Amino acid sequence: MPSRPSVLFVTDLAYQARGRRYCDEDICLSSRLRGEFDIALCHPLDAAALMDGFDLVVVRNSGPVLHYREEYDVFRDRATARGTRVYNPLSGRADMAGKQYLLDLTAAGYPVIPTIDRPEDLGSLSGTDDYVVKPKAGADSIGLRVVPRDQLDGLAYGDILVQPRIDFRYEVSFYYVDDAFQYALYAPDPNQRWVLGAYQPTEADLGFARRFIDWNTLRHGIQRVDACRTQDGELLLVELEDLNPYLSLDHVDEPTRDAFVSAMAASLHRYLDTAPRA
Repeated sequence: MPSRPSVLFVTDLAYQARGRRYCDEDICLSSRLRGEFDIALCHPLDAAALMDGFDLVVVRNSGPVLHYREEYDVFRDRATARGTRVYNPLSGRADMAGKQYLLDLTAAGYPVIPTIDRPEDLGSLSGTDDYVVKPKAGADSIGLRVVPRDQLDGLAYGDILVQPRIDFRYEVSFYYVDDAFQYALYAPDPNQRWVLGAYQPTEADLGFARRFIDWNTLRHGIQRVDACRTQDGELLLVELEDLNPYLSLDHVDEPTRDAFVSAMAASLHRYLDTAPRA
């Protein structure tokens, strides 16, 4: 009998995420994938030491990298040097590489919440009373704060991003495996980000999300396009998550969950078939 591909499934089952249960999602997902792969779960701090014994490393709900930046950099450097296959591949241009992409997309005219990191660019932001300030290396809303316009000049620029505070109707997320749309969920109450319901996207919605999937040029992997719907009906990008996007699989029905797991398994097989071995 031919051997099955071996997968090191990186997850922090003990991480306490606001409004989400990382452990439940990864226990469910890894158990479903076990039907096609030999899977071992490990903490992100152990990934660099263990990865050589596996065909593929899958990074899932491993918590914000900023909590173990040095160890993550060692993992990335070692995986790159050895040609280790990591899923998502380490070539992601969005959150995987930090928040610079929000500045790049703003400069390129994409439909994104306008973002600056220099005081001389404050005039390019829309006139609003409050602004969102967050660290460039932030994640999971860590370090995020809202400040009034008259305090912007006194901020320590360089390591922060500044955005106008958007009065939006709701947030919506589009979930992709490789370049294929899987499902969408939305948070109808702006004050409850993780209280989600099913969302039926329009062709225009999918066209919006597709622009960012195409921009990222990530051939394999899972991506989540987070957007907000403004009071004028426009969609603006909030975040393009390509490192370890939480999937909210507990908020989709069983057929959708089955289809997602099948799509992810097929994506892993394709990646194993096309990526060079270490």
